[in-house]
Amino acid sequence: MRMNLWGVVPPVALVLLAGVVLLLTSGAPPPGYGDERADAVFQDCPECPEMAPLAPGSYRMGMEDGRRAYLMAALGLAPSARKDVTISYAFAVSRHEITFDQWDACLADGGCGGYAPPDEGWGRGDRPIIHVSWQDAQAYVRWLSERTGQSYRLLTEAEWEYAARGGVGTAYAWGDGADPQWANYGEPECPPCTGRVEGADEWLNTAPVGSFPANAFGLFDMSGNVYEWVQDCSAEPLPREPVDGSAYEADTCENRVMRGGAWYSDPHRVRSAYRAYNTPDRRDPVIGFRVARAL
Repeated sequence: MRMNLWGVVPPVALVLLAGVVLLLTSGAPPPGYGDERADAVFQDCPECPEMAPLAPGSYRMGMEDGRRAYLMAALGLAPSARKDVTISYAFAVSRHEITFDQWDACLADGGCGGYAPPDEGWGRGDRPIIHVSWQDAQAYVRWLSERTGQSYRLLTEAEWEYAARGGVGTAYAWGDGADPQWANYGEPECPPCTGRVEGADEWLNTAPVGSFPANAFGLFDMSGNVYEWVQDCSAEPLPREPVDGSAYEADTCENRVMRGGAWYSDPHRVRSAYRAYNTPDRRDPVIGFRVARAL
């Protein structure tokens, strides 16, 4: 007699099996990874960032922090660190992190508060801007909105993770395993938090934007290179509201959220779900930003 083995395997064993499969998943990129979607890209002015339109969608935001948390949440023995988010509107995201060239265009036009960030001797041009605070990033999007007549802003945290995932639920947009073929990040342990040259990652510090393949949404460097400021006020644990893609704000906001990890980050910190924060006036050689635009 043929037996349905799934009917006799204990539920706990199934969850454990799922966990093992998840941990052993290779880092091979998903279908469509690296699709630049160049035909949809637009610019509102020659010195403006290239923008990629994103369609509305839903995804599961966040990630259980570690195997034990994953299993406990899967068994219903602990609350999940994740939340379901639905973004019901289309919006555009800059394909790259904002560069020194783009920041310098703002300066030349009398914007960005006249502030010229240092480059640490790593190079300017198409390197991502560094040493910019959340407040500096707000100055740039104000200038960009005035320059173009369009509504530019920072991404919200929920929008950022939606964009970074590129339509997949794995730890990174390319799969579940960290791999220097796909991003610029650092040594396996942090501290000491240092850059690393390995595989396609030829840069000890920041890499020129677009040096690694785009994700399936046509966006570059969502993992690594520099942390990216987003609009949200920081809250721990991940707030359950809002779940519509809008930013989390608070009456008193001492810290603003940063996403994506940086050139010095360990693999854990460049996952799509990883969250960090800092004071909005902090300028640092590992922090930059990218922008969003209403459609």
